[in-house]
Amino acid sequence: MVVGAQPFEGITIVDLSQIYNGPYATYLMALGGARVIKVEPPGGEPLRRRGVVGGAALPFAMLNSNKESIVLDLKSDDGRQVLLRLVRRADVIVENFAPGAMDRLGLSEEVLKSINPNLIYASSSGFGRDGPYRDYPAMDLTVQAFSGIMHTTGFADRPPVKTGPAIADFMAGIHLYGAIATALFKRVRTGEASRVEVSMQDAVFASLASSLGLRWASQDGSDVPARTGNRHGGLAEAPYNVYPTSDGYISIICVRDEHWRSLCNAMGREDLQNDARFETLSGRVAAIDEIDEIVGYWASLSNTGELFDTLTSHRVPAAPVRDLNEVLHDPNMIARRSLAWVEHPKLGSIPVQGSPIRFAELDPVEFKPSGDLGDDTNKILLEFCSDLTTN
Repeated sequence: MVVGAQPFEGITIVDLSQIYNGPYATYLMALGGARVIKVEPPGGEPLRRRGVVGGAALPFAMLNSNKESIVLDLKSDDGRQVLLRLVRRADVIVENFAPGAMDRLGLSEEVLKSINPNLIYASSSGFGRDGPYRDYPAMDLTVQAFSGIMHTTGFADRPPVKTGPAIADFMAGIHLYGAIATALFKRVRTGEASRVEVSMQDAVFASLASSLGLRWASQDGSDVPARTGNRHGGLAEAPYNVYPTSDGYISIICVRDEHWRSLCNAMGREDLQNDARFETLSGRVAAIDEIDEIVGYWASLSNTGELFDTLTSHRVPAAPVRDLNEVLHDPNMIARRSLAWVEHPKLGSIPVQGSPIRFAELDPVEFKPSGDLGDDTNKILLEFCSDLTTN
């Protein structure tokens, strides 16, 4: 039961962001109780325009629920004047344009802060506002390539591949959310309204920790390790892999020695517990090929569900490799309201993600489906610009 206000209640965000990065950050803010006014150009932002292709309308709906929509042409004087009216009463403005784009529109940080000194200016880009890569065009794919993620993903005997999810976009969005929340906290403590930014390249670097550890451990610290496939990125765990079953795949990992002993019991191979080669983690890693052969053969004899039940009963970390249809009906996420099926006025029943951030004393914010482009334009103009003449 709700016993207090949502954490960002009373905060107004002017959201100029587009695609995945910025919209995910502002979506998390909206689910935290903030009022998010999404500003789109005539025709809509690129993710909305993708809606004409297959199921591409779903990502827009997933990331822009609980937001108000207004259309402004920021290349026109009228559009800029309306934006300035919004900014005057906002707490935060968010954009993920290429560096310099807002300056070229005449809407630089200096211009906006001159109207509202308490405004927090939050931005995200591929490579940051400064540095030699500043003006490189950046998308999730190109950042994955630049950052090393692509080179570490896949198998050693095959070309590098991107990760399935848009990891650079969403990790940047998570960091941007954190930056905005931190800036709001700082403003409360110091009265200072900061400019904060997140680079997609910076946001994903820490995720390379395991692979960097493998490189660091090479003989002279300069060898580039080969891709490790489904094995641990730093080759520091064994078993750690995805194994074929009689009807699918299962992932198994043994972090501690007791996990290994429990796995031996689950496999009915208590004899392996007394094998000196496998007694320690370093020994198992040294014998990783043999370990994978043993575990892989055992896994191939049973179906995925049976294996998961057996491994779980022995407290061995394991999970079936599930497809998207299974994930969309995950009972744990649905029970926690991390995933909900909501009725969208145009798309019908769609899956929408909840905020991963929970406050024990508060119920999650109710989902409000995304609307048509500019649905709230007249309402917002009346509220913020009643003294301006509009057509």
